[in-house]
Amino acid sequence: MRKTRMLAALLAVGAGLISGCSGTPDSGTSPSTAPSTSSANPSPAGPAAPSPDTETSVPAPAPATSRPGDGPGQGNAELAITVVPSQGAPEVDYTLVCTSGTPAAESSHPNAAAACSALKANPGILAPAAPGTSQPCTQQYGGPQKAAVTGMVDGVAVDSSFARTNGCEISAWDAAKDVLGASGGAS
Repeated sequence: MRKTRMLAALLAVGAGLISGCSGTPDSGTSPSTAPSTSSANPSPAGPAAPSPDTETSVPAPAPATSRPGDGPGQGNAELAITVVPSQGAPEVDYTLVCTSGTPAAESSHPNAAAACSALKANPGILAPAAPGTSQPCTQQYGGPQKAAVTGMVDGVAVDSSFARTNGCEISAWDAAKDVLGASGGAS
């Protein structure tokens, strides 16, 4: 008899925890977990409570993206670009400042007009998606070049790295080649 009471108490606590997690009010016991004592004590009539397994919450909104969108942008950018042509070679640093797709005077980029135009046409080129397990990448080597780009594009922070060590990275480099400049030795 004592074990039965202890089991009934544990079931009641468990039902309270489950109903507390699912957002339904705690009615003391849940119809699916309450021990049956007799049919002489029917439960009070009322609206049926949702099962504890029923989803009752509203989905959370999608997180704000830190990636510039694909497609045409405003063409505003303030970027620091560092390219390493090969291991042990000195870094080459550029500054790129664009206003409405036009380079500003403080830009030190070798082809600032092409870089600003490329950013206005597609600001998302500086935020390549990291390859996941579902994205196959060819295992080819495109060269030792590496690049890093930090700053802002159309009001969105950019902090991207580029390399040429496999097919996916080569593709991302080629898409951003106007912004990365020619000093990396990659065409």
